[in-house]
Amino acid sequence: MTRVLSVRSVFPPHLYPQDRITRALARFLPPGADAALLRRVHSSVRVGSRHLAQPLERYGPDTDFGTSNALFLRTALELGAEAVGRALAGAGLTAPDIGLVVSTTVTGLATPSLEARLAARTGLRPGVRRVPLFGLGCAAGAAGLGMLHEQLAGRPGQAALLLSVELCSLTLQPSDTSMANLVAGALFGDGAGALVAVGAGHPLHDGAGGPSVVDARGRLYPGTEHLLGWDIGHWGLRMVLGRELPELVGLHVVEEVESFLAGHDLKPSDVDVWICHPGGPKILDVLAGSLGLPGDALAESRRSLAAVGNLSSASVLHILGAVQAAGPPAPGSVGLMLAFGPGFASELVLLRW
Repeated sequence: MTRVLSVRSVFPPHLYPQDRITRALARFLPPGADAALLRRVHSSVRVGSRHLAQPLERYGPDTDFGTSNALFLRTALELGAEAVGRALAGAGLTAPDIGLVVSTTVTGLATPSLEARLAARTGLRPGVRRVPLFGLGCAAGAAGLGMLHEQLAGRPGQAALLLSVELCSLTLQPSDTSMANLVAGALFGDGAGALVAVGAGHPLHDGAGGPSVVDARGRLYPGTEHLLGWDIGHWGLRMVLGRELPELVGLHVVEEVESFLAGHDLKPSDVDVWICHPGGPKILDVLAGSLGLPGDALAESRRSLAAVGNLSSASVLHILGAVQAAGPPAPGSVGLMLAFGPGFASELVLLRW
């Protein structure tokens, strides 16, 4: 099985409390807009602070997509290089040791892709296998780990790298008063994460304290494509966020979780560690209630949401890193990583320590 050796998160230096971000965004509302609604949305999402790609005073309603994307590239490469370096150091490996890299982002466009632009800077070898992902959104952290696991099954002697960089603040439309944009402006933060793992035949596989990947599964839910994603135009990337998402999680994702676990003779009550993407407090509440989880089961997800906001695909890496930093779970502990993204889709990864 694939073994995770290390996972690290990094953030831009610009950290702000939620109430200061709320006041800043209220200034950009068009005349007649309901500032009280914005404040209510911001106070309801249980986010205490967020890191932003640039100082708060530099955000405004007149930034064009080209300027935002250029800033995305500069900042993403800086954070990505730092995340890769930290994850490699934590694994006791160097960049030339990596045979495969999976990279993901959904908050900016890069061709060549991020891992290609980072290869020379970080020391990745020219022959490294590359799998860049775009369009999976918040699900891509879990999907990327699942893909990495599947690739390493065929290359058991290799080490692999998963990199996620999401700069959600650069997609914000400050003067857009739609509920989807108000929620996005309240929830999402900026950050990057990197994970290093090895296949079953790698020399470091058996000495590591990180979890093994047992299995992974993704699922599309037909007829829901319109509920989550980007509306792309001259304005850049505008959030599409259907109000039905928490209900969908309760109706379909819970059944998918139960089915996935049953395939391994497990039930939700057998899961010791939940690494759930913090899509928002309503989604976490629906999951906990529908699965019958104890009150503290999603505590790390709630802490991550409060401390740094929703980091899109990087959130599950941040949460897994927090679990490891707190002291690895006892040997034999079962973990489930789950995330949701455009499609509408779910991604599940079964872990065991």
